Amino acid sequence: MPNDALPRPRGEKPRRILFTGGGSAGHVTVNLALIPMLQSQGWNAVYMGSGGGIEKQLIARLDDVDYYPISTGKLRRYLDLQNVKDPFRVAKGVFQAFRLIRKLRPDVVFSKGGFVSVPVVLGAWLNRVPVIIHESDLTPGLANRIANPFARKVCVTFGETVEHIKGGKAVHVGPIVRRELLRGSALKGLQWSKLLPGKPVVLVMGGSLGSRRINEAVRRNLPELTKAYQLIHLCGKGELDATCDGVRGYRQYEYVHEELPDLLACSELVISRAGSNSIFEFLTLRKPMLLVPLSKGASRGDQILNAESFRKAGYCEVLQEEELTDEAFLGALARLYADREIIRSRMRQNEFKDPAGSIAALIQEASRK
Repeated sequence: MPNDALPRPRGEKPRRILFTGGGSAGHVTVNLALIPMLQSQGWNAVYMGSGGGIEKQLIARLDDVDYYPISTGKLRRYLDLQNVKDPFRVAKGVFQAFRLIRKLRPDVVFSKGGFVSVPVVLGAWLNRVPVIIHESDLTPGLANRIANPFARKVCVTFGETVEHIKGGKAVHVGPIVRRELLRGSALKGLQWSKLLPGKPVVLVMGGSLGSRRINEAVRRNLPELTKAYQLIHLCGKGELDATCDGVRGYRQYEYVHEELPDLLACSELVISRAGSNSIFEFLTLRKPMLLVPLSKGASRGDQILNAESFRKAGYCEVLQEEELTDEAFLGALARLYADREIIRSRMRQNEFKDPAGSIAALIQEASRK
């Protein structure tokens, strides 16, 4: 039994928790970290999400977690013909979630956000099941703003987020990091990627779908980059470039799963978007970062705020998309490498007290009420 497993009192029925969240990997990773821990404490975990989203693929990798698909609609901030149809999809999803929750009778619902979660939160509220929400970004996303009135507590990663949550529901817990990321082996990472020890490794990550802007900047500058570094490039589904396969010191993959902890362990620096879950994982692992946040044209601007918070703390270099010239890109990476030890010393000063344990305690309290 894991060290964090707690015995269940005799005669007490198994507790059930319903997780939701999806639309992107960032809306699932916290759930992936919490589910095994709560299972070890005697909880029965089930998941509710869309029928074909990334959350279904990721949850399928876990043991003993039943998945229940429902109808969902995307919450868009721009004009689109689908905006006419999506309210009906959301209404259908609320009805499906209501019926499933009534049947499953969970003790508590934990929502990571994303448009997938809104029907589930409403279905839980209609069944009088307590809801706890998690918000990773510095400012709440649209889905969590909609869901906030129906939640008991909102767990936040950034301390600054507390002032953005109405109703005094915010609880600053800090980042939830998948435990397997802490167990990586640098030697295994080098062996798996067939790279050599002694020359610094840079890990490039563009998120679950990849980042075309980052991919293009890396590949344009491969001759210069590979003089100083070896690169492991996670470029996203369908984004492999066969013309780069023979470049010495460069490895490209669409996506990795079990290998990620080892690849992070062998990496000196990380180039990434600025999704909050990822950058807090890099912070925990003491990996200096070059962050290229999504522009406001492609997002609500949350990654820009996340990156700016980390820049002020001295954990990273930041390049906005409109600044992503070859000269700026190579210069920022060079500065990051030169300052890597200073940055790591700052990162060591940022220690978080058991955020996962804090959330588990809130879940326990909500289930009792």
